[in-house]
Amino acid sequence: MSKLANRIKDTAAGVRDKIQRKGKPTLSFPLRALSNVKYLPKTGFLELRGKRKTRTLTVATVKTFAQTLRMMSTAKTLVEDDEIMTKREAYYVSKNWDDARFDEQPESDTVLDDIEALFEVNREQLGFIPEEKGGEIAGQLVVFDRQPDTGKPLRIDCTQFGSGAYSIPISVEHLKFETKAKFILAIETAGMFQRLVKHSYWRKANCILVSMGGVPTRACRRFIRRLADELKLPVYAFVDCDPYGMFNIYRTLKVGSGNAAHINRYFCVPNARFLGVTPQDIVDYKLPTHPLKDVDIKRAKDALKNDPFVQHYKPWQQAIQQLLDMGVRAEQQAFAVHDLNYVIEHYLPEKLAAAKSFLP
Repeated sequence: MSKLANRIKDTAAGVRDKIQRKGKPTLSFPLRALSNVKYLPKTGFLELRGKRKTRTLTVATVKTFAQTLRMMSTAKTLVEDDEIMTKREAYYVSKNWDDARFDEQPESDTVLDDIEALFEVNREQLGFIPEEKGGEIAGQLVVFDRQPDTGKPLRIDCTQFGSGAYSIPISVEHLKFETKAKFILAIETAGMFQRLVKHSYWRKANCILVSMGGVPTRACRRFIRRLADELKLPVYAFVDCDPYGMFNIYRTLKVGSGNAAHINRYFCVPNARFLGVTPQDIVDYKLPTHPLKDVDIKRAKDALKNDPFVQHYKPWQQAIQQLLDMGVRAEQQAFAVHDLNYVIEHYLPEKLAAAKSFLP
């Protein structure tokens, strides 16, 4: 039995023993919130401060407590059998749990997050996998995978997908890499990624293009992290100029999130830098804009007030304040006002020539 399966078994045994002694069993979880994290440049990610929440078996908590134990049992079986289960499948499996079943998937997702935090592992290690794709890759990278049925080695050249791209698998730990690229360009939108792929920008710039498709999935972040660490490549993020792109996407890529602070060390990319689009780019490149929405303003002000990452870096505080003062936001595609390929011919070359000036 694996160490993780043994830890799950021992935790459940502790609950059983407490019940047999007529006591009230408890489970203690790290508090997953931005208010319980700190940012240290030395480690490079948002990490927990130490506050915890305790779940005690009472009449009021009996259903959630039972659901947690049943989900732990499911995880133990997955680990022992080297099997996988999507979060959606986990929700449907619970329909066999009688009164302990989940009514909606957000309930099962929350319990799964609690178990992940309880054992301080990522849910993929517990056998639970996401539904969404991991992201797409094009450019100067060879990925060494294996055939799932035979285990036979498989060499995948990411320059050979024509107008398509290599899809990052949900599990990336077994992959190996080879490249002569100079950097990784992580891109928010699929549209911008496709433009760069169509014109083989990766060949011109000698780089690896990654489509994050919005907030990058865990698989996508872990893939980029492994490339950055093992191939010693800089990572540059190219997202929309709005608080969502800056913090929900870029900040999550670089240092993680408060909700997942217990596993940020696996999935963040500490050496990532913010290429753009910046508030100053709006001015310098005379980009068309849209007014900031109320949700944008709230997100920006919350970042200034509560985000440990933003509070550590003066340049980010200045950039956010500049955006608030301007009262506008701009999209990656806004460069099309000058020319469809203005990004390829002007913006990216000019920005990359001054990489040292990127936002941290």
